[in-house]
Amino acid sequence: MPVRPALAAVLGGAALLTLAAAPAHAATPALAAAPAHVAGSARIAVPVHAVPVHAVPAHAAPGESVTVDTVGRLAADGTVTLTGTYRCTGNTGPVFVTSALSQRDPRVKHGIGGTVARCDGMTHTWSNSGQVSGETLQPGTAHVQATVMELRPVGLVPLPVFHATADQDVTLVQG
Repeated sequence: MPVRPALAAVLGGAALLTLAAAPAHAATPALAAAPAHVAGSARIAVPVHAVPVHAVPAHAAPGESVTVDTVGRLAADGTVTLTGTYRCTGNTGPVFVTSALSQRDPRVKHGIGGTVARCDGMTHTWSNSGQVSGETLQPGTAHVQATVMELRPVGLVPLPVFHATADQDVTLVQG
């Protein structure tokens, strides 16, 4: 089998497995035509939820969790710092705590850094910092989604495994 079709089959299978492993609320509606994009990337379709994004409950495997502190920092140069805690167990691949922030338009999410996680069953703190492009953030209300995600080795391609997610409205403060 030529390399390109094999790679496409593997990546397509990974995408289907990721959708199958998503929380039930995310899998209910199929990918919709509601456009959204991540800053600095092409426009993509995202799942449309029947409930507002800020009302999506946190999901975690038993004994695992992630939280987002209710206050985020916004530096004068536009750097955002988000913090919280996480707890995870049972990884076989590298694990990360990722965060995304939206402020004015909930369909536009900005990735804010990433932290390497230690899945030893203990509660740890995380802190992610980054700057956004295409939008100037202001002090005030914003929405953050944090995820504890593992890249689990399966065959040739590591597949994402989501240990925990949390959605939190936060207040960005200058400083």
